[in-house]
Amino acid sequence: METSNTARPISVLVVDDHPLLRTGLGEAIASQADMRVAGEACNGRDAVELYRTLRPDVTIMDIAMPEMCGVTALQEIRREHPGARIVMLTTYKGDVQIMRAVQGGAAGFLLKSTLRKDLLDTIRGVHQGQRRIPPEIAMELAQHMGQGPLSPRETEVLNHAATGHSNRRIAEQLAISEETVKAHMKNVLAKLAANDRTHAVTIALRRGIISI
Repeated sequence: METSNTARPISVLVVDDHPLLRTGLGEAIASQADMRVAGEACNGRDAVELYRTLRPDVTIMDIAMPEMCGVTALQEIRREHPGARIVMLTTYKGDVQIMRAVQGGAAGFLLKSTLRKDLLDTIRGVHQGQRRIPPEIAMELAQHMGQGPLSPRETEVLNHAATGHSNRRIAEQLAISEETVKAHMKNVLAKLAANDRTHAVTIALRRGIISI
């Protein structure tokens, strides 16, 4: 008796702004008897439209894309289709975007560095209702789980610090007192477990809290 997997291949929507990566993913998926490529999109906005039309079983979507990032597209799709199974593709383990994707209902994550090894198993696992989070990403998330997020103002102060501005200059630009800037910076250092502002900027860049 045929299983449901062999009776109807898993339909996969591939979303990435790099044509070569889309092609590689498509070829790997199409080479499997139990899978087929339902469609391709090059940005989050197109992904939302295509999902409505195609209703794929599994979507593989890059986190960082032009026009609409993968996390926003994930949230849009899941708002309309709560059962959507979406795997986020990322080059890095920055936990802030990953955390947003987890909260948005991502079914799993794939690191681009381990795509060749993990892609097909992840698609099959997610299609069966599993959640797939690589150990590296799980560790990064666990490491920062207990830390409070930076407030919008703290993030703003850190962004200005990242461009080399002094406390006085930051105070002028944000129309707040220098003492307030120092207080925000103190909170930032505590929340990020950083030794100084340079260390805080390094951590925030790595974790995807700020970008310059």
